[in-house]
Amino acid sequence: MSQYREQYEKWMSFSGMTDDLKKELEEIKGDDNAVKERFFKPLEFGTAGLRGVIGAGTNRMNIFVVRQATQGLCEVIKSQNAADRGVVIAYDSRKYSDLFARESARVLAANGIKAYLFEDLRPVPELSFAIRQLGTIAGIVITASHNPYQYNGYKAYWEDGSQLPPQFAKEVFDVIVKTDIFAGIKIADFDKAVEKGMIEIIGSEIDEAFIEEVLKLSIHPDAVAKVAEHFKIIYTPFHGTGNKPVREVLRRAGHKNVIVVKEQEKPDPMFSTVKSPNPEDKEGFQIAINDYAKKYDVDLIIGTDPDCDRVGIVVKASNGEYITMTGNQVGVLLTHYILSGLKDEGKLPENGVVIKSIVSTKMVKAICDTFGIELMNVLTGFKFIGEKIKEFEQTHEHTFLFGFEESYGYLSGTHARDKDGVNACMLIAEMAAYYKAKNMSLYDALTELFRQYGFYKESVLSITHEGLDGMEKIKNTMLSLRENPLTEIGGIKILSVSDYLKGKNTCLENRKETVINLPQADVLAYDLEDETTIFIRPSGTEPKIKGYIMVCDKEEEKATEKIIKYTDILKQILDWVCF
Repeated sequence: MSQYREQYEKWMSFSGMTDDLKKELEEIKGDDNAVKERFFKPLEFGTAGLRGVIGAGTNRMNIFVVRQATQGLCEVIKSQNAADRGVVIAYDSRKYSDLFARESARVLAANGIKAYLFEDLRPVPELSFAIRQLGTIAGIVITASHNPYQYNGYKAYWEDGSQLPPQFAKEVFDVIVKTDIFAGIKIADFDKAVEKGMIEIIGSEIDEAFIEEVLKLSIHPDAVAKVAEHFKIIYTPFHGTGNKPVREVLRRAGHKNVIVVKEQEKPDPMFSTVKSPNPEDKEGFQIAINDYAKKYDVDLIIGTDPDCDRVGIVVKASNGEYITMTGNQVGVLLTHYILSGLKDEGKLPENGVVIKSIVSTKMVKAICDTFGIELMNVLTGFKFIGEKIKEFEQTHEHTFLFGFEESYGYLSGTHARDKDGVNACMLIAEMAAYYKAKNMSLYDALTELFRQYGFYKESVLSITHEGLDGMEKIKNTMLSLRENPLTEIGGIKILSVSDYLKGKNTCLENRKETVINLPQADVLAYDLEDETTIFIRPSGTEPKIKGYIMVCDKEEEKATEKIIKYTDILKQILDWVCF
């Protein structure tokens, strides 16, 4: 009998199997591919924790996988002699998120580690904040971020508020592999653990401290008051955790006209009003635009994903049309707003630094240069920005001013060590009010920056490959691109190739190699003769291979033509390699 079949039979015969999982197991009994896909391996526990489709099996998200992961985290905490410091737990609005959070607390309590469990839904950034506020050794948040409703996940954080460091993530996974998923888990009775003080329910006191820290990050505190009577915002939490904290922060910041999309206000694990609860997708904003924006003549639409770490916006242009802005564009606007505002107030530090991911717009470099501020590039994943914040706290070499990723994640303070949608919503709304007082929209402000720095445009291409075959296709795509290296793209010569897995950049003209001083990552980058840069990498959280295109030109029309050209060519390259 194959190993995955043995695992299947073990689950089928386990006396403590839940009714819903038992039923699912029975339904797939005769489908060997379905059994294999669920049991051929455990969900891999990385620096982003676990993420997978909800269901039965070791390669799925369920209470047994969650318990096993928590047991692994407990063993690592105990190995660091830090069991007395406790762990804080938050969760979002997804299916079983509350259950998975409770199960995590039960395992922690049984292992002698106090669990601080939020009473209700809370955003990821507040979890990151709470770790340092309470002084716990770690944190857990049950979420699958912006993934479709079929998914859930388990993200683990360390004492600095950043995601679990790689060495500890590896240790957790090593424990998971060695621990029997049923017999090897310690688990306490929830109510008894609460009575004994091993599980403590937390809430409003952390909320208040978090909101106060976010409000301190205002750049122009008086900007909102100047236009508050007639400045209008629509906000949608996309059925997630942002609903209460974002609205409270906007209220305290002085906004008087915040209209909430009622259809998307309440928690809904099915995210029934959208195809995907992702603020990167314009589709999710259709109700806000069609049923609210034009009716109320609003200036700005803001949306946050279910765990409220990502923010998307739609702005009204001078012609009255509502235009979706990309994560790169919002990152550019916020960078300029923060740096110019600090400079105006005489508060711009000489050792200030802005940090972005390597696949985010290069326009930020031009802006930072204008203000004499250093720009740092890190690998994709906000944990790398969090690592830099921690480093600067220790060395005092730089003062962190702003960090962002093109995937709609922003942070302007050190109160949290992950992207913060609450922080971003406050700043974006304040920035829009600031420009409103100048009779400008955010679209007008972006246009002015393009005229000053050049027309930078970016495009992201994602190709999805589900299941075991999909994983192989993605793996083989990256392998093929390395074994059969490109020398030109669309007839334009490639000047250099950066292979972040090998940690080197190669000039194709003279074969000279230079070291890339970043951790290893499965990423390829191509710098072209026409100043275009193209990145290709597998997604770390979804079954996708992604391509990023960055172009710049003095003329907007030519920049747009480049984007269209390279998007079509990159799709052909990836399709050809994959199939």
